[in-house]
This record gives sequence, C-alpha cells and structure tokens, in this order.
Amino acid sequence: MQTIECTYTVTLRDYPEPLPATQRTAAEARYAQELERQLGGPEQVAAALDTMASLEASAPQLTPGDLALLKAWGRASVAARQAGFRGLGEASSAYFDVGLP
Repeated sequence: MQTIECTYTVTLRDYPEPLPATQRTAAEARYAQELERQLGGPEQVAAALDTMASLEASAPQLTPGDLALLKAWGRASVAARQAGFRGLGEASSAYFDVGLP
C-alpha cells in the first residue's frame, strides 16, 4: 500500500453548478500540478504558502526574496487557475482555495 503525504490542499470553491466528484477532483489536481510545475514541486508550494502566511502575520518588511516569491506565486496561480478550469468553463465566482493542512 502506498502512502501519500499531503503538503498542501487545493479545493474548488463556489462553482455555480454541481460537479461530479471526478470532475471536481480532476480540476483540483490540474490546478495543483500547474502550481507545482511553476514553483518547482509540492514542497516549494507548501514553503511559498508558509512564507506568505508569515508575511501576512508580520509587519510588511519585504526582502527581495519575498518580492520574488510573491511575483512567482502570482504567475503560478494565474497559470494554475487556467489549467484548473480547462474543460469546465470559467465561473467568475469560483476559485481554488490553496492552504496548508
């Protein structure tokens, strides 16, 4: 039996119509795969989420590395959104919620 370690979660939220579980799961997987492709893997996605949470919780003292991470996250999330909604159709109210477990 293979164990899968979850470093972060992706959940499609507020899609305007009911989706079969297989379509929802496929969309979330496409989103996650694109994030990982853009950022370098699941550990890097989790590290970026952790860093962004730290930045939100502290005084805004951004380092050049923080700025680079925020730019990379912005590009990655746009590409991931496009990948996630591929085949579903865009829904303006829907979004992918990404977080640490």
